[in-house]
Amino acid sequence: MMPRSLFALAVFLCATLTRAEEPTTSSTSSISREVKDIFEKAAKAVVKIRGTDAYGELSGTGFFIDAAGTIYTAFSVGGDTDNITVEFDGKKYPAHVLLADLRSGIAILKIELATPSLPIGKSQQIEVATPVITIGYPLDLAETPSFGMIAGFDRKFLGNYLNTTHLRVNLPTQRGEAGAPLLNFKGEVVGILVASIDNGSACYALPIDAAEKIHHDEKPVESSTTEMTEMMADTPAFSCGIKAGDILLQVGNVKVHEPEDVIDASFFLTAGDTVPIIVSRGGEKLTFEITAGRHPASLYAPKAATLTPHDGIPLQLDFTRRTP
Repeated sequence: MMPRSLFALAVFLCATLTRAEEPTTSSTSSISREVKDIFEKAAKAVVKIRGTDAYGELSGTGFFIDAAGTIYTAFSVGGDTDNITVEFDGKKYPAHVLLADLRSGIAILKIELATPSLPIGKSQQIEVATPVITIGYPLDLAETPSFGMIAGFDRKFLGNYLNTTHLRVNLPTQRGEAGAPLLNFKGEVVGILVASIDNGSACYALPIDAAEKIHHDEKPVESSTTEMTEMMADTPAFSCGIKAGDILLQVGNVKVHEPEDVIDASFFLTAGDTVPIIVSRGGEKLTFEITAGRHPASLYAPKAATLTPHDGIPLQLDFTRRTP
């Protein structure tokens, strides 16, 4: 029979060991729940991308960054690829390339569909040992979460300079996960997976701040904030083929970046001249030839069009009768 003193010591040790294990188990369960919650919310905006390149068929990962179907992915997935399709919500959609930037290693694609999107975070706010999650399609399988942490911020790799500081992540990767989002524990994107390291035992991610700069720098060059929202009857543009929703890029020789640019462009047109009108529709540039009509009488001019900036604030070019 065990002496009372030894029995008491044994009970004390068991209780101590049990209490010591509880925080670890609780902490592990908490992390597991957080990862699961983030995965369930974010996976809806992560897509599988398929295409072909010089070596045959390929697949990778991408994610929506807005409600208009814009996708961030890796250059290796969408940068030099043909026949691109995006698998989303159980269906396949054709995609076109908005931007392919070899220097940074990313590509921006678009599908014509209203979509969910991931919130964009700030990569400057993360530190070494920050826990992160990625969601990708490894080996052409279903969407899969992975958990790791930030291991460093590198400007060089194997003696070569990177184009900008990259996030080195202690997170194993497999074929098909290039282009996946790197998420913080708020579910915000802080990076894009662009390269694997040491046979996939770790990876590099381009900071999301760098991707956002590339995206925003490209917009003023190829885009406009002027959207055609209404085509008025009895105007030269009414039956030329321009549609509501087209983004106006150029009138004659004048480039259009905002609705106000249309005023100057139209003022200097001459009646009878054939004028090229360039618009963007679904990421494709279209040119329409329009014969300019006479300027409306100075005392009265009907409303010709309603233009809407992409910030959602409508701007109506509305001319009304002057009072003598």
